[in-house]
Amino acid sequence: MTDQPTLLLTGASRGIGHATVKHFNAMGWRVFTASRQKLGEGCLWAEGLANHIHLDLGSVEDVQNRLPEIREKLGGRLDALVNNAGISPKASDGRRLGVLESDYATWLNVFNVNLFSTAVLAQGLFAELKAAKGSVINVTSIAGSRVHPFAGVAYACSKAALSALTREMAHDFGAHGVRVNAIAPGEIDTSILSAGTELIVERLIPMKRLGKAEEVASLVYFLCTNGASYVNGAEIHVNGGQHV
Repeated sequence: MTDQPTLLLTGASRGIGHATVKHFNAMGWRVFTASRQKLGEGCLWAEGLANHIHLDLGSVEDVQNRLPEIREKLGGRLDALVNNAGISPKASDGRRLGVLESDYATWLNVFNVNLFSTAVLAQGLFAELKAAKGSVINVTSIAGSRVHPFAGVAYACSKAALSALTREMAHDFGAHGVRVNAIAPGEIDTSILSAGTELIVERLIPMKRLGKAEEVASLVYFLCTNGASYVNGAEIHVNGGQHV
């Protein structure tokens, strides 16, 4: 077992996940990534490809089947599990999918990726988290607490449920030395922003700018360090004041 702290992050190919794995790697952590997509070239370092796990978070069965492989790669400890992967399906013309437009298959796929896989991974890797007195960070969203012009209903409901799951995990895991927190990003400057976001910036964000992926990544890192050793069960807004 190595003394080097270990991170496992889902959804590392772009945006917040991309910035987070780069931040942890720069701080000397051993980084593992898991997603259905290949690891982006911008995230590559010496052990990047070897430490990437192909994982279909839309299939709970696949997540369960891959747990033995993940445990073997981790080598007995996990200092940080960052559940960053998330999907928000849109209509063919880019509009949000509301209640009337969302079928059961859409609901199920979104909840598998955004919620159920999070619970399965945390449960399956609990022994490794406990061994390291590690941290779990769940990436929720401002859409989990208010109707958003671009985020669909299934996405919003899954993120609200992820907030509740964070509280439940913090309660259950805290006695074992494992802290569980959430961050709720608002409008972050990534490739997945929807057209029209500039109107939100102007009208709804007191700071009058988009957030940067690195600003989210640095908070994730802080929550996984001793500086946040008594922070458990929190959900921290990262949105320039959009929630006020």
